[in-house]
Amino acid sequence: IEHLHKNSVDVMITDYRMQNMSGIELLEACKVIEPSTEIILITAFGTVEIAVEAMKKGAYDFISKPLQRVQVLRAVHRALEKKKLVSENFSLKEELKKHMESPGLELVGKSDPMRQMMELANQAGRSRANVLIDGESGTGKGALAEYLHRASDPGTGLFVKINCTAIPEGLLEAELFGYEPGAFTGAVKRKKGRVELAQEGTLFLDEVGIAPLTFQAKLLRFLQEGEFERLGGIETLRVKTRVISATNTDLKSAIREGKFREDLYYRLNVVHIQVPPLRERAEDIPLLAKKFLEESARKNGREVPLLEHAALDALIEYSWPGNIRELQNLMERVVVLSHTGVIAMADLPKEIVGGTTRPRSVSIPVGLPLRDAEKKIMDETLRATRGDRKLAAKLLGVHPRTIHRHLDVQLDLPAEVPAVAPEPQPAEAAPAVEAPSEKAPQERAV
Repeated sequence: IEHLHKNSVDVMITDYRMQNMSGIELLEACKVIEPSTEIILITAFGTVEIAVEAMKKGAYDFISKPLQRVQVLRAVHRALEKKKLVSENFSLKEELKKHMESPGLELVGKSDPMRQMMELANQAGRSRANVLIDGESGTGKGALAEYLHRASDPGTGLFVKINCTAIPEGLLEAELFGYEPGAFTGAVKRKKGRVELAQEGTLFLDEVGIAPLTFQAKLLRFLQEGEFERLGGIETLRVKTRVISATNTDLKSAIREGKFREDLYYRLNVVHIQVPPLRERAEDIPLLAKKFLEESARKNGREVPLLEHAALDALIEYSWPGNIRELQNLMERVVVLSHTGVIAMADLPKEIVGGTTRPRSVSIPVGLPLRDAEKKIMDETLRATRGDRKLAAKLLGVHPRTIHRHLDVQLDLPAEVPAVAPEPQPAEAAPAVEAPSEKAPQERAV
């Protein structure tokens, strides 16, 4: 107890019967002093009642004597892994909290592509210029449009959205510009269009790339002159609104094919922002996964599960053709189906566990010291080769001793890099859970 007051302890192994206090009493004291410490209780008097009591009071594991060395090492290894998961979960939560305190609640990320996009978005957000957002489906174009609206001058009007593909062609003009009574069958009273509702605010045209050509012509007139007439009306109305549009189609190709007006393209594309796909911002996947896990747990009344390292690595390696929307749906699925409170590889779909992986790349910021850049490249290469040091050395064009020296100096790989697998052992070798030999790197010790 005196030691706990002065030092941080990851895992404690304690006997159940002791002279001054019992293991249960020590467990209770430890959970008050250092709640994050994982405690393994051992006893020669193992009963179901004692085990249940220990687990209820927060023990991680319960081992009966006589002790088996492999059993103890395995329990300690699992306890350390849980401690590490909880610690990383807390770090991600703190990182996410910083993002949630910023104006862009949905735009979570710290990767270079995300940082560059947000720098451009912050500049464009303070203006009233029209913005064209380009990107694959599911990348968060709508969230970026709302962020641009919130970043506008205080006192602006509403954020009004219209999806150009969700409304039939015959009703698209009426929905955008409104209509007068009798304009068509069923129009019994005047209705304001989305343009009027966005007065002094933002009009968001989603999927504008596949809007009908007849609609494009009327939209162009509104953008050029800032005026329009309601369907069936003769009064010319003027509004002041900012237009943000989004598309996942190649508008320049559509222009060449005669499917999109070139003059409309230049009116919409005053500021162009490209939203990077999720496969190009793998650094953001842990934060996004954590955010969606918390949202899904809150939505479904569940506890927030932890992500095992192997499962998180699989998420990072996956190519995500559905982008953020696919990740969000997957996180809700694993929350709903989780029974253990920990998301493992077995909980992920087959296409992610053994499916298409993203191209391997390393992001090196300008100004990063050469030694740190070399370390980052070696770590990423070791992860790509699943800890095969000889293959990593061959890929990097260095001698294998260079990789060994890197690991010896480093002592341990970063948290996001899976532990490097030991060198292949002969068939008669001892079990992998054995304590390291004198020649084995000491950082592999439990």
